[in-house]
Amino acid sequence: MARNASLKKSVRSARPLYILDEQIGFILRQVWQRHATIFARDIGINLTPTQWAALAKLLETGPCSQNQLGRLTAMDVATIKGVIDRLTARGLTETSPDPADGRRLLVSLTRAGQQMAEKVAPNALAISKETLAPLDARERETLVALLSKLR
Repeated sequence: MARNASLKKSVRSARPLYILDEQIGFILRQVWQRHATIFARDIGINLTPTQWAALAKLLETGPCSQNQLGRLTAMDVATIKGVIDRLTARGLTETSPDPADGRRLLVSLTRAGQQMAEKVAPNALAISKETLAPLDARERETLVALLSKLR
């Protein structure tokens, strides 16, 4: 009896093979949740992170196809379509025929969309800065470089 109890105790005290708190996916999800909370609090306007990504990328690149915009912002076809539909309904983006290929529509910022994106950009920079605030400058640079390698 004592040997059996001792065996059960040693099995229970062994370190589990999988510790959730040490897994990269779990850590990234927690960091994303923290960042999303900061984003929602500080963006300064009713925008989701995916809507902001689309606006910011259009501000950066200019007009592009919805498909290309989805690739540039890491959104699947259904997600980018929904994002652009909502931004267009708000008067922030518009579509027009591509002069180089009449079968394709280009998505672009409206004047209001460009003004909003330019106005919100400093908030977005501050959000990134706050997300990374627990790290010193060298750690921030290293983290971004390492995460970029994992893309």
